Amino acid sequence: MGLARRARVLLAAALVLQALAVPAAADAKRGAAAKGAASKGPAAKAAASEEQLRELRERIERLQAALSATEESHGEAADLLRQSGKAMSEAHRALFELGQRRRGLEDELAGITVREQETRASLAEQEALAGKLLRLQYRQGAPDRLRLALEGRDAATVARHIQYYAYIQRGRADLILGLRRKAEQLAALDQDAQARRDELAQNEAAQSRETRRLEQERAARAAVVSRLAGEIAKGRREIGRLKRDEARLSRLVQEIARALAAKPAPSKKHGKTVEGVADASVSAKPFAKLKGRLKLPVRGELMNRYGGPREESGGTWKGLFIRAVTGETVHAVADGRVVYADWLRGFGNLLILDHGSGFMSLYAYNEGLLRRVGDSVRGGDPIANVGASGQSAESGLYFELRRDGKPFDPLKWTAP
Repeated sequence: MGLARRARVLLAAALVLQALAVPAAADAKRGAAAKGAASKGPAAKAAASEEQLRELRERIERLQAALSATEESHGEAADLLRQSGKAMSEAHRALFELGQRRRGLEDELAGITVREQETRASLAEQEALAGKLLRLQYRQGAPDRLRLALEGRDAATVARHIQYYAYIQRGRADLILGLRRKAEQLAALDQDAQARRDELAQNEAAQSRETRRLEQERAARAAVVSRLAGEIAKGRREIGRLKRDEARLSRLVQEIARALAAKPAPSKKHGKTVEGVADASVSAKPFAKLKGRLKLPVRGELMNRYGGPREESGGTWKGLFIRAVTGETVHAVADGRVVYADWLRGFGNLLILDHGSGFMSLYAYNEGLLRRVGDSVRGGDPIANVGASGQSAESGLYFELRRDGKPFDPLKWTAP
């Protein structure tokens, strides 16, 4: 093979190596630029969203404090039930949040594994090309400019050959740099993967602790219920207390509605929360258009109908009681934002979702609340776990729908 032909082969190899190295650098540069551009807008949006959530939480906390201040003590049973109910709810929420974080860590680790495989494949390809280039150079030798000039070839050929070798040397330098960068990328990926594995181990230990805490709180509540069974049963039969509980709930909903009305509605541009779920007030599908399409929030046996007589209070049912197994997951009936997630006398662990345009859904008697005030959820997302908190006689979910503070029949809004 002549010198010129061999030079063309070497040049082709060098150009291939350069073509592999340059796009990687360009991709990294584009990624850094995109990341920098994206960091400005979202930072301002996140700050605005955090400020809105802080204001909402403060309003609800003041409202809760005002309600607590007006509630007279109902004795040891109510106080102990409240303490045990809130403790169990906190354990449920901790487990739920740990589970969410674990799923996120597993996704991150899977992504790191994919990138590591791609980087190793790219590194192997570049190493193979490097080997090919070195073998070609070894066979050719390392001609210098003086030897090329002394071979007696014409000046144009000598200049062309010198230029070929310059291309090859630059290609080899780029290849070495690329190999070094790939090795650094692999080392960084290995560190990231180990960090995720360490966090997963910590997450698993935390889940075990929270599971033990939940079991202990369940046992403590069972002991309270057993010791104070007579007082609790008496409270369920006391008509005056039941009516006060219903009035307290109505007042809570009305106060929340007024607080939300006083707060400027977020624009569509900023209608996202820290969790990235659209706020109900700017949802693409208004709640009013969901009539006849909703699903009940939990699987179970329907024990009453809206408007039916409520024997223990002499009034009528303002919602539905769905008997279900303790621990069963309660789902949001539609997109919404949590505007209340706390204990309320008579209703136990209560969660209220605002769906915009005055619509709210209420979920009571829960053993655990999985969301916090300000969280946004999609229809079907888990929000609570069924229980018998408060003074509920059996495990199940009490569910209401309200508009402008007034209850209406949920069954007319559910799918047949």
